[in-house]
Amino acid sequence: MRLSIVGHRPAVLAGSKKRLERFSQVRRRRRTAGDTAMAAEEEQSAYTQRLRAAVHYTVGCLCQETGEDKQIEFSKQTIAAIAETTFRQCENFAKDLELFAKHGKRTTVNTDDVKLLARRSKALLNFITEKCNDLASSNAEQKEKKTVTTGKGKKKSDGHLESMVIENEDVTVD
Repeated sequence: MRLSIVGHRPAVLAGSKKRLERFSQVRRRRRTAGDTAMAAEEEQSAYTQRLRAAVHYTVGCLCQETGEDKQIEFSKQTIAAIAETTFRQCENFAKDLELFAKHGKRTTVNTDDVKLLARRSKALLNFITEKCNDLASSNAEQKEKKTVTTGKGKKKSDGHLESMVIENEDVTVD
């Protein structure tokens, strides 16, 4: 009996070796996945730092321009504080816009989401609404121009063109 137990020992050790190898492979894969995640995190951090630097630069330029107009100076700490506040507010806006779109069961933020975000500032809401209306009318004009010609520049039926000419002409009858 003793021999049989001893006889099975190499098989048990071989099984343990295989398990150890599998464990090492999984560990290496996890380490590789962890390295990939770490690299992605470092890349995201670098991207965020570049954005922060861009916001800081823009705020500095705006403060300098405003300072020249109003004959005042902004300290470096003031510019840094304004830049940090601006960056954080933009992060909050981005999160809110994502949530508004998600609530609407969409993956894309649209103009209604932006208007909803701006609802607390009447002036901003009016400005955004005006710009949206301008864009909508511009898009409608472009679509109208596209319907006049199709494909390789061939014109559509004369009846369609006639109705457009009548709508667009400013004729006074004496």
